[in-house]
Amino acid sequence: MILGMSTEAFTRVHVIISLVGIASGLVVLFGWLAGKQLSFWTATFLITTVATSATGFLFPIHDVTPAIVVGSISLVPLAIAILALYVRHLAGAWRWIYLLTATIALYFNVFVLVVQLFLKVPSLHALAPKGSEPPFAVAQGIVFLLFTGAGAAAVKRFHPEGTH
Repeated sequence: MILGMSTEAFTRVHVIISLVGIASGLVVLFGWLAGKQLSFWTATFLITTVATSATGFLFPIHDVTPAIVVGSISLVPLAIAILALYVRHLAGAWRWIYLLTATIALYFNVFVLVVQLFLKVPSLHALAPKGSEPPFAVAQGIVFLLFTGAGAAAVKRFHPEGTH
């Protein structure tokens, strides 16, 4: 039992939170590319992405796993993004720091999604059963390049009022 739920039910809740974090993060990212600040979607993204990492620590795991490492690392850019947005209000360099760290946090969520897809989807698992084969590396490389490009473009395009 985890938080009064079976492990299976808790896993479903964790996955739903993760997917909401990814979906809302993509909405926010596309908003930045259009030069828009989407406050509701941003709050949804940040809350659910923190919740994704936090709930990951509640699973009954006794060793350090890649998921624990990624969840731990993800909390650092999330904390900085929250500080930049809600405390520093994107003033000066905090604008690009926010965009960079929030993009990194979203990337980590999508990175884990790709890992899970290769683990759980039979046709993808057959292509990379160990997670170290070229199809997995290519998929993760594409994701990395897309987020690198989108993050760089967001820094150029997203200038909310008062942060120029």
